Amino acid sequence: MAPEAPYIESVMIDPFGRHITYLRVSVTDRCDFRCVYCMAEDMTFLPKAEVLSLEELERLCSAFVRRGVRKLRLTGGEPLVRKNVMSLFRGLGRHLETGALDELTLTTNGSQLAKYARELAAIGVKRVNVSMDTLDKQKFRQLTRWGDLDQVMRGIDAAQDAGLHIKINAVALRGVNDTEFDQLIRWSHGRGMDLVLIEVMPMGELGGEARLDQYLPLSLARTDIARHFTLTETDYRTGGPARYFTVEETGGRLGFITPLTHNFCESCNRVRLTCTGTLYMCLGQEDAADLRAPLRGSPSDALLDQAISEAIARKPKGHDFIIDRRHKAPAVPRHMSVTGG
Repeated sequence: MAPEAPYIESVMIDPFGRHITYLRVSVTDRCDFRCVYCMAEDMTFLPKAEVLSLEELERLCSAFVRRGVRKLRLTGGEPLVRKNVMSLFRGLGRHLETGALDELTLTTNGSQLAKYARELAAIGVKRVNVSMDTLDKQKFRQLTRWGDLDQVMRGIDAAQDAGLHIKINAVALRGVNDTEFDQLIRWSHGRGMDLVLIEVMPMGELGGEARLDQYLPLSLARTDIARHFTLTETDYRTGGPARYFTVEETGGRLGFITPLTHNFCESCNRVRLTCTGTLYMCLGQEDAADLRAPLRGSPSDALLDQAISEAIARKPKGHDFIIDRRHKAPAVPRHMSVTGG
């Protein structure tokens, strides 16, 4: 028999009537890759003193679960490079056991999956998103600057052997991987994995024309893919922003995340928490709430709950992402790795 649903003190509803049920948590801004659309090569990372302890992160996440969050995704940077991060997964896994949480998952670059896949599965993680933009080893090294494709492939093998369902996330980059989508579809679907294509987001300074040069509208990608595959739209959803299609020739699912050409703000049920305790109510806006001060200011959660309520009451209707010749600067100055991928 399924566990009894927990008592929720007060659900989180934003000014536009959207129920906030999904929390994405960046457990670290550090990463063992330096992907060209995500980070500058010479990134300056946060001092460790500014980063919340794993115990503090667990308390924060648990406060959101108590307020009605049903899905938790741990991200980074690269979440699995944080020391002792599995203790956080174990602590949050108890909410799966009580039925307070529907899903605990993560987004990873795959570099550490071979090490942690079995433990993640044992804790109750069912699905993992792996960010991988190309199957070409040389191109993979260029895109990630430091990454090893073989290491990622070993991680995917280990994750599937452990029974984890894998979704591949690929950022669509003009002139880089835009000729590989057919290959990525056949490869991922051939291994029983979903594939999601993502438009590059205008976050963080990369220098010069880099962002505009990278940007590929997924409307163009979809048109090109449809020349070789039959795409049938489905109502499949994972709680995130992707719109999914069935690829009739493979039987697999192909998703599109389009923050620029077709934003998904009207149904946004998400907020994002950084490893410093900063809550961003919208990925594409700068307004944020400091949850570290109330967290550390009292052993009870009264101040924290008040801060969360005030933050949700400020959640905007949507973001203002634009990329064109007149808007070459990033829409927001922070890098994607700061907020969480």
